[in-house]
This record gives sequence, structure tokens and C-alpha cells, in this order.
Amino acid sequence: MPGATAQTLRPFLWRAQTMFPDREVVSRTHEGIHRYTYAEYADRVGQLANALSAMGVEEEDRVATFCWNHHRHFETYFAVPSMGAQLHTINPLLPDHHIQYIVENAADRVVFVDPSLFEKLAGAYDEESFASVEQFVVMGEEVPDTELENVVDYESFVGAESAEYDWPDVSEEQPAGMCYTSGTTGKPKGVEYTQQMLWAHTMATLPEAGLDLRSSDVVMPVVPMFHVNAWGMPFSTTAAGAKHVYPGPSPTPADLASLIEEEGVTLTAGVPTVWLGLLDYLEENDADISSLERIVIGGSAAPKSVIRRFDEEYDVDVVHAWGMTEMSPVGTVAHLKPGMESLSRDEQYEKQGKQGLLVPGLEMRVVGDDGENLPWNGEDFGELWVRGPWVTTEYFERPEANEEDFEDGWLKTGDVVTVDEEGYVQIVDRAKDVIKSGGEWISSVELENAIMAHDGVAEATVVGVPHQRWQERPVAFVVPAADADESTLKDELVAMVTDEFPKWWAPDEVVFIESVPKTATGKFDKKVLREEYDDESLVEGKTPEDAAPDADD
Repeated sequence: MPGATAQTLRPFLWRAQTMFPDREVVSRTHEGIHRYTYAEYADRVGQLANALSAMGVEEEDRVATFCWNHHRHFETYFAVPSMGAQLHTINPLLPDHHIQYIVENAADRVVFVDPSLFEKLAGAYDEESFASVEQFVVMGEEVPDTELENVVDYESFVGAESAEYDWPDVSEEQPAGMCYTSGTTGKPKGVEYTQQMLWAHTMATLPEAGLDLRSSDVVMPVVPMFHVNAWGMPFSTTAAGAKHVYPGPSPTPADLASLIEEEGVTLTAGVPTVWLGLLDYLEENDADISSLERIVIGGSAAPKSVIRRFDEEYDVDVVHAWGMTEMSPVGTVAHLKPGMESLSRDEQYEKQGKQGLLVPGLEMRVVGDDGENLPWNGEDFGELWVRGPWVTTEYFERPEANEEDFEDGWLKTGDVVTVDEEGYVQIVDRAKDVIKSGGEWISSVELENAIMAHDGVAEATVVGVPHQRWQERPVAFVVPAADADESTLKDELVAMVTDEFPKWWAPDEVVFIESVPKTATGKFDKKVLREEYDDESLVEGKTPEDAAPDADD
């Protein structure tokens, strides 16, 4: 349905530049802090669209980005989809063979690349995989020394173009975005987002039941713009008319603290490891983060200790959210319901530590092994299935994956969850990460959260290691805090877990490591640890018979 009534992205920018022309877009770049207004941003978007048109980019062509979070990257977010092309954000942290597969599979015509990522992209380049690419655009004012052909700097690419662009009437069914899953269990899978999907997702995240975005907000997405469009925040921030702040290449905790203080950030978002790093920085350094009102944490479970510390020490509300690449991505947000203000703080933290309530517009089911729906009682758990207007129903050119992951319009998420009587979703584990010991399930996520609540732990993850008798047993991999006493920490952690959970949940071994392996999107990469410890050497003979699950535990 093209035309003025279509559900497309373009009206969001029109509203921002018309009604909030002086609100700022600020970004930390290789050249320093850059700032301009929505009115100036809109002109640059028009220039970029003209530059792409001049080189022959047409509707349905794919334009790739290989970039951090900054204003030039943000300019592609509206220029490319609004001219009818498709914005394909590539994760630069992926291995070279995945990047090659993604570019070839998507048949990208143009690739925008950051200066600091140019060497990584050039290293992944080969003529066959990149055969569709006609132009490389370096996000800056200079071109690095390179043997690649057809390379131009961004300012030369757009600088001479007119800000006036004749925007077409784009169909709401037109593919507007594309993102690939990280591919930790095989080849990355492409997910296409239509104009209507991104429009619907934006509208769902704006109100209180979503991310509660207001024109008065100053929004800093730390979650990468290459990962599911920074959870859609560049679009929703624009729709709200709020101020954007982009942290740029590889921001440190000091960079984030400085931006919060200097730009008055009220809302930010990222994975838990980012905020653990910020908390550590704030302990040792003076920084004023008093403007900050709320942090959206997703990607993996937010430890309750992080929720508590931000609330009690800095008066910052941690908003736990969950989503997937296949969902554009937001699916649930852990807001407290009316009446819950009377709960104790511990009870409130318990609710906030869950993945939360389904965002309006989506439907969900919890499905057992027999394919039947399970009750919402906070105890029974099964696989979460979802569907809705911003949930994809297929992968790009992957029919074999479609058969496995979709059924009758439902996305089978692969997340094992419980839902309590109030409707709060809690992820127990990924289906591939849940530990089956003696015929009973152990949640690695719950164990991780409990272990990371200990002051002597910087990071921790739990995986199931094969066991001759019990099938699998949990092993905890722990990064000790700098001042931790490792001689006593192991026993303290096992005792703490035993106090909170059935005794057979306690890890058979605690292994101290320097860092937890992470995926290209910042999540703990348990696959690496599973492969490294894929034998019984860590747990063989260590589980006494009385540690088996029984009816009394």
C-alpha cells in the first residue's frame, strides 16, 4: 500500500525535522564530538539518497554498513529505506568466513565502512564473495591506503549532492532492513524487515508499555547499530523527537560516563557486560550520571545485583527487556504493574529481573515437549513461541531453517521459559543451554545470576559437562574480581548456590578463567567452553549419590 497512508519509516523523520528541528544528534567519532540538528540531519539524509541514486542504487538494492554507532551511520538508517532500497547492517565482529557468506548471500551493492574497521573488512574481502559490491565508502574524510578498488570517503561521496530529494511512495511491504543472526551454531541466517515491520516495531516501543520514549529524552544506544538496528532505538528516538547521542567506536566505560554527564543522557541501552563495566568505573572515578533515569538491558539476563546497585547507589531504573533478531527485536519489557509499588524492594527486583511482559501487539505460547500449551504458573516451563506484526515468518533463502523454526505463523524462539500468574516471562535457558542432569532440568541462567551476585565475581557462566551417570552436570566458569580471595571463593560460591537452589543444582566444579568467551553480539559464548571441556574430566566421580535429584529437593 504505497502513498501517504502506508506504514513506512519516512514520516518519522518528517515529523522530527518539522516539529523538533533544533533537537540535536550528537556522536563521538574518530574526529571528535560531532553535533547537528534534526533539520541539518534531514538535509544530509537527502544528500546521501542523491549520492546513492547517482551511482545507480534503485529500489530493492541492498546497501550494507560495517560501522559503529555514530551520526554518519544514522544517516543511512533513513536515507536507504526511504528511497526504497534495503539497509543491511553487518556485524564487524563476525569471523571473516561469515562476513564473506553474508555479503555474497545478500548481494550488497555498496558497503559503508568505518576507518577503524577498514582493515578488518579488507582482510575479509575476496573477489568471489564481494562480486556484487560496486562501491566502498569510508565513513570519514579520508581513504586509507588500500589495494581495494572503488573506494571513496563519505564526505566526498555526499558533499556535492543536493539536500532536496524526490522521495518515492514506497510500499509498506518493501524490504527496508536486513540483519543476520550471529551464526554460532552454523551459517548466519538472514532476517528481512519490511517497512511495515519497522514501523510497527517503532510504534510498539514508543509508549510506556514499550520503552517509554519521550521528546524530552536524551537517548544513547550502546547496543551496536549493526545488531538489529540498535534494538530499533534510532527509529523510535526519531519518532519521539528526542535527542540522539551515539557513543562511537569501541566506547570505554569512561567514554560512556563522560557522554552521560556532558550530554545529559536520560535513557541508554546495552548488554549486561557494558553496565558491569560502568559500575566498576564509577566505583573508582568521579562521574556525574545524575541525568540518567533508566537503562534498558537485553541480550542476556541482567543480574539482580546490577538492578539493585543502579537503583540503590545511583537512583537509575534498570528496565529488563528481551527480544530476537527475528523480532526486530523487542518482545518483552519488565515494567512493574500498577499496585506493585507496595511490594518490597526485593519482590520488585524479582519482577524486574524477569524478561517481563509481552509488548502490545504480540502473542505468545509456552509449548511443552508434547506440543501442548503449558499453564502460566511460574513453574512449568517450555519453549516460547511468538507471532506478531514485527516478527518474521521466514529466513532469507534458508528453506531448511524455515521448516525447523516456524510453524503456522509462529516463531519457535528456542528459549525455554516459565510465565508466572501475572504474565511475566522468565527465560530459564536457551534450549541448547539448559542442563539435563539425572532426568531433571537445571537452568544455567539462574545459576549464573546467582553466582554473579557474589562480590568476588566479575563474570561467570555455567555450562553442562558430560557425566557418565547423570548425563550432564553443571560446571561454573568464573572470572574473579580483582580483590577476590580465590582460595575461599570456590567454596563460598557452591555454598551460596546450595542455599538458594536444590543441592543437586550446585556446580560440580568451579573453574577460574581470565575472561568469558563472548559472541559477536557480546553474549557469553558457551559453545566455546563446551567444545573445550567436552569430556568428563571436570566432573567424573565428583557427584555423590546423595547429590542426585530426588523428591525431597
